[in-house]
Amino acid sequence: MMLVVIFDWKGTVTHEFVPRGHMVNKQLYQEVLARLRDAVRRKRPELWENQTWMLRHDNAPVHASLLIRSYLAKHQTSVVPHPPYSPDLTPADFFLFPKLKTTLKGRRFQTMEEIQENAIRELRAITKSAFQEAFQQWKKHWERCYR
Repeated sequence: MMLVVIFDWKGTVTHEFVPRGHMVNKQLYQEVLARLRDAVRRKRPELWENQTWMLRHDNAPVHASLLIRSYLAKHQTSVVPHPPYSPDLTPADFFLFPKLKTTLKGRRFQTMEEIQENAIRELRAITKSAFQEAFQQWKKHWERCYR
């Protein structure tokens, strides 16, 4: 089971589970991006109206595919660049995944639905200040990388 979470410094913008038996390929990711655009329009209207929202994803092959790059260009979506081989510059890797794993580690679940419910509960429990701190850490990581 895979959970796709897209977040910013205010918190989660959208999340969804990848359908059982599916992999994240370029077609599925394009569908996620379409739903993300709707979520940004609803949850971050000031960024949508000013056209100041930006997407930051890593260099996974799915993210770098021609289909995705074309989709983002067509919808005039700005993408924050990500240096190759830099997991320390990925907030999901240094903040979100460890935070979720720590709270769920060692617990037993009977069904997939129970796993999903608990994962979403833990995701929703992350405070706005925790997201803001993660983005401050990200900024420090970028500064170290730049230096």
